[in-house]
Amino acid sequence: MNYFRNYISQTDDRMIMKMDHYLDIYDKLLRDWQGRDVSFLEIGVYKGGSIRMWRDFWGPKSTVTFLDIDPACAALQLDGTKVEIGDQTDTAFLKRIAETYGPFDMIVDDGGHKMDHQNVSFRELWPHLKDRGLYIVEDTHTSYWPGFGGGYKAPQSFIEKCKNLVVHMHSWYTDQDDIFPFHAAARQVHSVQFYDSLVVIEKEHKQPPVSIASQNGTVTKSDKILKVRSRTSIF
Repeated sequence: MNYFRNYISQTDDRMIMKMDHYLDIYDKLLRDWQGRDVSFLEIGVYKGGSIRMWRDFWGPKSTVTFLDIDPACAALQLDGTKVEIGDQTDTAFLKRIAETYGPFDMIVDDGGHKMDHQNVSFRELWPHLKDRGLYIVEDTHTSYWPGFGGGYKAPQSFIEKCKNLVVHMHSWYTDQDDIFPFHAAARQVHSVQFYDSLVVIEKEHKQPPVSIASQNGTVTKSDKILKVRSRTSIF
């Protein structure tokens, strides 16, 4: 059963707003996470409809925290959750949240959707995401809206920043050190998954990659792929 679709059909008077296809993405992405005891953070409360959804999805010993800039959202807090009021671009506020409730297994940004909102929150909270944790940003179509600070291929948009993460993830293999130096993100970013209006970034502390060869059951490893220069195709 798709937990998220089932929840949508059983909501109370607290409105929840999600794009319909998110429900199937979350089911596919998080099915094995259901019932885990985690530290979870969501930015954005609005009418409070997602508070019960996430609280009931996680295990009973979880820390389930929500942030919103609207003071009225404090009244939407439920047993087993915490609602904190503050601005997601306020670095001091984010630092306090991370120190109080982190490190986090999962962070969902469903906040203001502006480029400075998404970029600042990601920059400040990523260090407080656990190994194997997920950082999810919703409604990334705003990257293409100038009114939200984005625009088509606007370099400051969150989508373009995530494209750069894909580049940094491959900087182990640089053959052009002057224009493509090694980036520390290669040691932390396991995957960047792009969906329609949704980006999922998976964290994993990694060692330099190696290639393997196996013959007659004997496996050998090599880091040659990281050291060869002036590469040419063997084909």
